Amino acid sequence: MDPGLDRIVTVPNVITLARTICIPLFLWLVLGTDRQTASAILLAVLGATDWVDGFVARRFHQVSTVGKVIDPVADRILVVAAVIAITIHGAVPVWFGAATLAREVVVSGAVLLLASLGARRIDVLWVGKAGTFALMFAYPAFLLSYGTAAWQGPIRVVAWVTGLIGLTLEWIVAAAYLPVARNALVEGRSARTKEATP
Repeated sequence: MDPGLDRIVTVPNVITLARTICIPLFLWLVLGTDRQTASAILLAVLGATDWVDGFVARRFHQVSTVGKVIDPVADRILVVAAVIAITIHGAVPVWFGAATLAREVVVSGAVLLLASLGARRIDVLWVGKAGTFALMFAYPAFLLSYGTAAWQGPIRVVAWVTGLIGLTLEWIVAAAYLPVARNALVEGRSARTKEATP
């Protein structure tokens, strides 16, 4: 195994940590101070920089085991926190927020279950990345468009279009992972059996 994988203090991990630390700031802005525009901008920046830590890790050969764990965890925390906060704020309907959260719960639960059963690691599908990107664009837009000003109307239309596309893609991907997960489980168990065989 590459000894570099054991590193903890790397630039990508610091970026992931910085993004995670900003989540409480976002929650405080949207729920504590009702600074809607500032919280929308911060959320958009956090969502748009989702790819940065992974890019830096690969580009500068700083991939680590810790990074592989904390990066997706940080992303899930951001999504869940944003959806709950914006739904409480009233910028999105409860059904839309619930549908987004339900997908996160289903996928996260499935990942944990598969890992406990010995499945090999499943690569993220590009359609899933597209869905996540669309939702991380839609939620700040929903937040920014929440109000009665004339300029907010067009933004809300864009938010609904990207939001519905993103949510649809996310659920399609969740279904598409079923055969992939089954194969990953079979291959993972087979590999473990071979390793255990003297």
